[in-house]
Amino acid sequence: MASTYEQLELDRQLCFALHRASRAVVRSYGPLLEASGLTYPQYLVLLVLWEEPDRPFTVGEVGGRLHLDSGTLTPLLKRLEGLGHVRRTRDTADERRVLVALTPEGLALRAELAEVPLELFSGMGLEPDDARRLHGALVGLAARLEADEAIGSR
Repeated sequence: MASTYEQLELDRQLCFALHRASRAVVRSYGPLLEASGLTYPQYLVLLVLWEEPDRPFTVGEVGGRLHLDSGTLTPLLKRLEGLGHVRRTRDTADERRVLVALTPEGLALRAELAEVPLELFSGMGLEPDDARRLHGALVGLAARLEADEAIGSR
C-alpha cells in the first residue's frame, strides 16, 4: 500500500502528466507549421476562422472558442494581420467590437495545412481512431471541470 507521501510524487500526478503531454504536443506542431510561418497559437486562431470562412468573427467569439482573453488574443491577431492572413475591422453596427475575417491568403492556408492533424497523429504513433478516443476523453474531462467551476462560482 502506498504511503500518503508517495501520492505526492510528481510522476503520480495526473496534472503533471497532462502538462507534459500538452507541452510535447504543442512542440510537435512546430515542424508541421514551419513552412507556413505560423506558430501554434496562430494556427489555433485560423482553425476557428476556417470553420466558417465566409463570415467575420468578433474578437470575443474567437477568444471564447480558444478560451483566451483579448489581451492574449490581440497580439496574435495583429501578427496574423501583418502576415496577410486576416483582416481586422471595426464593426459598423457597434464600433466597440473588432471583427476578424480571413483574407484569401489566410483561406488558402487551410488547403496547405489540411494534412497537419493526420501528420501529427502519425508522428505520435496514434491511429486516427485512438486519437478520436483520446480527444473525446479530454473534451469530456474539460467539460466536467468547467461545469464544476461554473457550479462553484454561483
